[in-house]
Amino acid sequence: MKTLTSGAAGLALAMVLPMSTAQADPLTTKQTNIYGVPGRLIDMPTAEVAPDAQLSTTVSIYGSGNNQTTRTTLSFQMLPRLNASFRYSAIGGLVPTPGRPTFTTLYDRSFDLSYRFLNEGKYHPAMSIGLRDFAGTNIYSGEYIVATKSFAQGKLALTAGLGWGRLGSYGSLGSTGNRKAQTLGQGGIPSYDRWFRGDVAAFGGLSYQPTEKLGFSVEYSSDAYDREVRDGALDHRSPWNFGVSYKASEALRFAAYSLYGDEIGASVTLTLNPRNPAVKGGLEPAPLPVAVRSAQSAADLGWSTDPARRASTTAQSQETLSALLEKEGISLHAMSMTEREAHVQIRNHRYDMRAQAFGRTARAMTRSLPASVETLTVTLMTQGVPSTAATFRRSDLERLENAPAQAMREATTLSDGRRFDTGLSYHEEALPRFEYSVSPFLRLSVFDPENPVRANAGVQAKAKYHFAPGWAVSGSVSQKLVGNLDKSSLPGASGLPRVRSNVAFYSRTDTPTIDHLTLAHYGRPAENIYSRVTAGYLERMYAGVSGEVLWKPVESRLGLGAEINYVQPRDFDQQFGLRSRNTGTGVIPEWNGHVSAYLDMGYGFHGQLDVGRYLAGDWGATVALDRVFANGWSIGAFATKTNVSSDTFGEGSFDKGLRITIPFAWGLGTANKRSSTTTLRSLTRDGGARLEVEDRLYERIRDTQDPQLSRGWGKFWR
Repeated sequence: MKTLTSGAAGLALAMVLPMSTAQADPLTTKQTNIYGVPGRLIDMPTAEVAPDAQLSTTVSIYGSGNNQTTRTTLSFQMLPRLNASFRYSAIGGLVPTPGRPTFTTLYDRSFDLSYRFLNEGKYHPAMSIGLRDFAGTNIYSGEYIVATKSFAQGKLALTAGLGWGRLGSYGSLGSTGNRKAQTLGQGGIPSYDRWFRGDVAAFGGLSYQPTEKLGFSVEYSSDAYDREVRDGALDHRSPWNFGVSYKASEALRFAAYSLYGDEIGASVTLTLNPRNPAVKGGLEPAPLPVAVRSAQSAADLGWSTDPARRASTTAQSQETLSALLEKEGISLHAMSMTEREAHVQIRNHRYDMRAQAFGRTARAMTRSLPASVETLTVTLMTQGVPSTAATFRRSDLERLENAPAQAMREATTLSDGRRFDTGLSYHEEALPRFEYSVSPFLRLSVFDPENPVRANAGVQAKAKYHFAPGWAVSGSVSQKLVGNLDKSSLPGASGLPRVRSNVAFYSRTDTPTIDHLTLAHYGRPAENIYSRVTAGYLERMYAGVSGEVLWKPVESRLGLGAEINYVQPRDFDQQFGLRSRNTGTGVIPEWNGHVSAYLDMGYGFHGQLDVGRYLAGDWGATVALDRVFANGWSIGAFATKTNVSSDTFGEGSFDKGLRITIPFAWGLGTANKRSSTTTLRSLTRDGGARLEVEDRLYERIRDTQDPQLSRGWGKFWR
């Protein structure tokens, strides 16, 4: 199974990864066009790509007054050949219904994909195929095939292509069939029935980069801007566009445009790459050196022959090790030791790269344990239960300290920490223990059809009390200070119970709110099996009981899980009260849950499939794909389709969105386990909604196991 899974993933990735080249690709650029996708032209696409893993945000604007259009685009180079973009546009001056005289600003969401299927060669251009607004409302929809050839060491690039949809609306060369104009359902559904159909037109352009910072471009556009012209929002006088760009820094670029013979536009682009740390080098203190034993001391077992001396040596070793680990941001949880072997359980508070926690613990063990102890086992504790154990030979640590980290990885055995969870002596501070934090919070609602951004901000206090192995009571209280989430409008009735769409009611209180207050138990019922049971106020909107089980072997790419939840809606003030399941538009079911499959696909890609019953009682599946980097960055997308029709779901047709996790360590330059996750949904609706219970198992276990653990093994000696 493991070989087949890895091989299939590798074959799929081989279709999109480039062949190795001796020099950098001259058609790789950090610049974006006015639509926010990689390229040095203006309106038109090119076959250029961004550096692998680049994440860019582009804000472009043209027009003025009621006719102003603003596009905000998030673009991610998923793979060296594959780019995905999400765009939120405010298009001014459109008439919502033909013949209706009232002008308005139309807020529109659109998704793009482009794939370079041919890299540039000595005599042939690079070629790409792309879909613009392929699952939207048909405002920007268009498809293209484009070729770009570079000259003069990449300073000059010539582009030519064929476009359909909007990109085939000016100077048509012919037609490839009928193209539907109406939106599919409520929008949001891939418009595959119109791809590469309808009028087709040619476009092209030239870009010139005379210096590293300054660039110029000219293009012939095949977009006639038919709807904008029809509604009087734009006067399209010419197909020729002109642009100038300026690189202020590696992360910041500006551009200005002359558009359509009648408009002036501008854009600003911010770029970063998760693979490149914001702070070069690590700022954390250097680790302890490995203590090298002499041959005579390693053979000395005298400490273990006398019971009193054995007890004294064990106690002294435990206290010395605990003190050394505390300086490293690691807590000693439990320990056992014989004359030749030692096993410790640790709680890692600091290192987002778990291999670094293993390395620092192993170094400390060489400096605190009797010299005769040769086999060292370190187990990471997660939510009070053992996850992965790493076993080293002390002589390998001494021999390989200055060798590449990969050599130490090959000498390390990873296994299920449950195997070693017996005969341990708990450290005096292991249980009970109390943790707390106070920090600001920000809750966002973006891409609302009536307002691009709404938010609440305030102060949040969290606490957790661990009173027995695997048992914890935790809670979170928030106080809103400012915000306008309560101004969000309630969507019309959809035939579903309001399980999420009444979220604005939960933002109207100005008193302290209980975000969650739960009793949880985490367990290890069998080898490779993890469990969780959580009861209480599970999240801001629901109380109840949630149970979960996960099968995840340490070195397997595959994980399987199941979750079942019994829920009751909470009062809108988020205090201790509950309310009726009858929402006025339907009754919230008591039970929901899913079975799940998780797969590490290689190259940092993680896939997830959840199948089951959602909060509104609808049945269906959620598919998610995330690219997870060794440093903790994660960028992904998800989509949920249930037995709810597009018309019943409402605008958007089905639930979908993007999620980005940014580790604090990436920006601080020091080891830190904290991170910030932002989920961007095109709309909040009731279909496909899930419970937001904390500490689901896979997210907690994945980073402590292979293959993710080995990806960060380069930090073992850091």
